[in-house]
Amino acid sequence: MSKQEDCISRRVTCRVCGSKKLHKFLSLGPTPLANNFLRKDQLDSPEAFYPLDAYFCSNCYLVQLLDIVYPTVMFKEYAYLTGASKPMRTHFAELTEDVIQNFKLSKNSFVVDIGSNDGTLLQNFSKYGLSTIGIEPASNIAQLAEDKGIQTVNDFFDEECAVRVCKEYGPANVILATNVFAHVDDLENILRGVNHLLSNNGVFIIEVPYLLNLLNNMEFDTIYHEHLSYFAIYPLIYLFRKLGMVVVDVRQVPVHGGSIRVFVQRTGEQSKNVAELLSMEQEAKLDSFQTYLKFGNEVFLLKEKLMRLLKMLKGEGAKITGYGATAKGSTLLNYCKIGTDILDYITDTTPFKQGLYTPGRHIPIFPEKKFHEDPPDYALLLAWNYADEILQKESEYRQKAGKFILPIPEPKVI
Repeated sequence: MSKQEDCISRRVTCRVCGSKKLHKFLSLGPTPLANNFLRKDQLDSPEAFYPLDAYFCSNCYLVQLLDIVYPTVMFKEYAYLTGASKPMRTHFAELTEDVIQNFKLSKNSFVVDIGSNDGTLLQNFSKYGLSTIGIEPASNIAQLAEDKGIQTVNDFFDEECAVRVCKEYGPANVILATNVFAHVDDLENILRGVNHLLSNNGVFIIEVPYLLNLLNNMEFDTIYHEHLSYFAIYPLIYLFRKLGMVVVDVRQVPVHGGSIRVFVQRTGEQSKNVAELLSMEQEAKLDSFQTYLKFGNEVFLLKEKLMRLLKMLKGEGAKITGYGATAKGSTLLNYCKIGTDILDYITDTTPFKQGLYTPGRHIPIFPEKKFHEDPPDYALLLAWNYADEILQKESEYRQKAGKFILPIPEPKVI
């Protein structure tokens, strides 16, 4: 058995409803893990590639991956740091204010964050004197959180973990799972854990990229092995109802190309926000397989347009680099087969990534200093979800005739 086969399993049923009515609409080809950055001495060694195909369930309308790379392979060591992103720090500060005010939290309240990363979100709650615990499987990231004074359980969250935490610390008033719920294959196990740990009147809050934004804005590069599910409201309601919980409210938030913040409790009435988004999903025909087939065809056309643009610029002698060694960038680079023949290098603010090479395409990653010392004619904006902040930040580069290439939703030079 190959190393790849050792690390992957395949579902035959939908992870929300259990149906076998699953239909493939997009294949991004064999792809390496998006955050599996390489050292120089690893470049000549065999690299693991896994299928990256998206499926639609015609029973509950969940969009999902069926090829599951084991979480211990992806998450025990991790290269993404929440605290390295200024927009995410701002977003989490606003989320904290929202939760404290709307749920009337006090210093007696207990907040748990699932997939707590480097503790950036919980730091905000700690500033208000609330008790907090982070649950983080990546040992390198969990240690960073501990170094910040954020108590962190270095483990995957499931029912067993929830029982241990509840026994030691008591029930949680708030359980958060921001940009982590879509990473989970066994959703019912997670929710049994939430049900055990959550206080009777507590709230479970998740943030996930919104499927409607993915489709409308051609965000195909947000599809990678860590993201197993691509949620709309309807399958979330279906899932939580199975576990005896209610989606009481939902809000759209701008992070990660457009996400939804979903509030779940044991009892309660659905807000008008829930009804409005369900209506939008129905109007967008998210229940029709034809919607996804159309998207798959448009992704192929986008790839062709982007490659024509890059090859034209390269043919004119332009120097092109990448901006942001993002996970979504890994999908885009590997699907479009963009390597060092197109990009001289990529810059990124995350210390863990600097000095390494991108998965699959092996493009070197440098600190931002390189971008300013050795500026390109064009920079492919792989971190397009932070486009506004980056364009403002790099105003001097742009004033000196430097240009950015925005790949999503339509390739263009700005």
